[in-house]
Order: sequence, then C-alpha cells, then structure tokens
Amino acid sequence: MELAIVITVVVVALVFDYTNGFHDAANAIATSVSTRALTPKVALILAAVMNFVGALLGQEVAHTVSEVISPPEGTHGLVVILGGLLGAITWNLITWYFGLPSSSSHALIGGMVGAAIAAGGVDLVHWATIVDKVLIPMVLSPVFGFFAAFVVMLTIMWVFRKRNPHRVFRGFRMAQTVSAAALALGHGLQDAQKTMGIIFLTVTTAGYYAGQENLPIWIVISSAAAISLGTYSGGWRIMRTLGRRIIHLDPARGFAAESVGAGVLYTTAFVFHAPISTTHLITSAIMGAGATKRFSAVRWGVARSIVTAWVLTFPMAGLVAAGFYAVLHAILGV
Repeated sequence: MELAIVITVVVVALVFDYTNGFHDAANAIATSVSTRALTPKVALILAAVMNFVGALLGQEVAHTVSEVISPPEGTHGLVVILGGLLGAITWNLITWYFGLPSSSSHALIGGMVGAAIAAGGVDLVHWATIVDKVLIPMVLSPVFGFFAAFVVMLTIMWVFRKRNPHRVFRGFRMAQTVSAAALALGHGLQDAQKTMGIIFLTVTTAGYYAGQENLPIWIVISSAAAISLGTYSGGWRIMRTLGRRIIHLDPARGFAAESVGAGVLYTTAFVFHAPISTTHLITSAIMGAGATKRFSAVRWGVARSIVTAWVLTFPMAGLVAAGFYAVLHAILGV
C-alpha cells in the first residue's frame, strides 16, 4: 500500500508542476506578447524550452522546499504531502479560472503547512524556514521588483531621451526576446525546483534515498519536463491580466520589467536559496515600469484585486489542503 501511495503522490506532484506551468506561463510571455515582440506561439515555445533548461541549473531551492515541514514517517506522512498538493492544485485552478496571477509557490507551501498542521499541529512545521525563506522574501521581492523596474525604466528614458522613439522601441522589441528568455529561465530555476523538493520529501518520508543530498536525476528530469509541458499549454487568462489589464506596455517597459524579474529570480535562487514567487515579482515589476508613464496609468483597481489574491493564497491553500488531508485520513485510516 505504501508504494502505491508513493507513486500516487509523485504523480500528483507532477500534475501540480504541470498546472504551475500553465498557470505561470504568462509570467514569462505576457509582456513580450502584449508588446508584439513575440507571437504567442513563438513565445510559448521559447518559454517552455527555457523553463526546462532553467530547471536543470540548481537544487538549492528544492532543498529549501523539502525542509518546510517534517511529516510523520511512512504512510501517514505521505497522506500529509498528498493533502498539501491537492490543496495547492485546487487553489491554482480557482485563481486560473478567475484570471488572477496568484502564486503557485505560496499555494504549494501554504498547502503543505495547512496539511501538516491538520495532521499533527504546529510542531510539524519548520517556522524558521517559513519566515526566513518564504514570508520575508514574499514581502520584499515584489517591493524591490516595483522600485527596481521603476528606476531601470527611468534610466532607459534618460539614456534614450534624444533618440527617435520608433527606432528605440524597435530595438527594445528585439531585446525582449532575450529578456523574455532570461525570465523563463529564472522561472524554471525557481518553480520546477519546488516540485523537485516535494518529490524528494515524498521519497525520503517513505524511506528511500536516506542520507542522500543530491536529488536523483529522475526527479530533476520529470519535474523539468512537467513544468515545460504545462508552460507550452499556455495561460491566456492570466496573460491578459498581466499584459494588458494592469497597464498597456510598450517594448522598453516590457524589457525593463522582464530584466528586473530575471535578475531577482537568479539572485534569490543562487544566493539566498529562497523560493520566491515569480508571479508576485513580475507583476510588481510591470507596475513599476508602467508607473514611469504616470502613476494614474496603472490600473490600481486591478492591482488591488491581484494583491488580495496574493494575501489569500497562503491561508486559503492551507485550509483547502487541511480539508483534503482530513478526507484522505478518514478514507485510508492512517
């Protein structure tokens, strides 16, 4: 029975990875498509390929995610992880349906925390890791993304102030191919590793790979493939929100937002090992770059709805996951 549950949890984790891909595909392509730097099909292919490559570049974030909770050993611990995954998937689908760019990362971690608390109380959660690696970066990364994109865009405006606007925009439209690829690479580096961490937590909870630090290659490749396939499936509802409903972007502002987003993703992954939200980051960067037109150019009502989804994601995914855990616990009797 335990092996069957292990296989089930791994499959569900890959399903989450897939939903993460189509839910967050818009993060990497919305600005490039809305500015017509790339066609939707080319943008999706580029994002899918770079997501796959990015997933192979490190394991630091995966180890952080695998340490957010300490589930009970054996079958009971596997049920906790399964409940957390189902809660995260459910919240991802709800926010995708309504076109809200919420965080798959925080849905996943919130789901794990909710299921763990339902199973054994707060002692199963590593609160120091949650605070240092999740909550603090959750607050700081979008704030930094907003102001960094604002400053980068102001710099671009000053440097090219005497140039022909049409030529400048044409140049930045070409540059967006590079910045979109860099952002998609960072998305794979961050988000695919989160699923890797959960799968690694699953197999170690079941007693496999005890004492091993490096993730088995099958976990890395399967997670990379799942998020890449999900990305190729696209996320048009959310892309519309990011690309047009917040502000109508031009190529220069799209380049500024994507470049800042990519830089922060690499820094947090390689230096701080923190699983930040790509969604929060790029949305804030779009707002920051857009605010250089004038603050009223940003549709703050849409932004307010997005922030509400951000705030609700962690607790709501946790509540849904706790419910799934209770049902599974009752059915399986573990």
